[in-house]
Amino acid sequence: ALLVYRVFRHEAKRSTKALHALLHGLALLVALVGIIAVFESHRAKGIPDMYSLHSWCGMAAFVLYLLQWLLGCGFFLFPGASFSLRGRYKPQHIFFGVALFILSITSCLLGITEMLLFKISDSYSQFVPEGVLANALGVMLVAFGLVVGYVLTREEWKRPPLAEELALSMDFKTLTEGESPGG
Repeated sequence: ALLVYRVFRHEAKRSTKALHALLHGLALLVALVGIIAVFESHRAKGIPDMYSLHSWCGMAAFVLYLLQWLLGCGFFLFPGASFSLRGRYKPQHIFFGVALFILSITSCLLGITEMLLFKISDSYSQFVPEGVLANALGVMLVAFGLVVGYVLTREEWKRPPLAEELALSMDFKTLTEGESPGG
């Protein structure tokens, strides 16, 4: 969902914005199902909840992600927020989006490490298949994060405002905030 504005950079902003929100909403739903499954599994096995760094980071990522999604929908998807308020919030929204992506990958890496310690700590140094697979998955997660970070920071991949959006935003700003179309 972070890459929607880069991949569909020449599409209408409204549809790109809706796709961005929809993908994030689906990710929230998947994460909620996963969290419920973990709590149910812990309860069935008699394992305590929320004791590890992985669980703390994972829950923080989920709660902050939910807050980020709600604020993003409130500021950008649904009408009501002023043009200047959106402009002031947009840099924070972008920063926290990237920060939450990094926190999510970190939480996944912590979870992989935690499972390795619980399941194969005695044989891990002997290159058992489970350990090699877990390490490969960890390296792929890091590589994925780096590729996404690279695409997000490249100027040539940024979404340029379309001509009709510039005219519309200028007219809207003039009507709502009393500024002249030129400045």
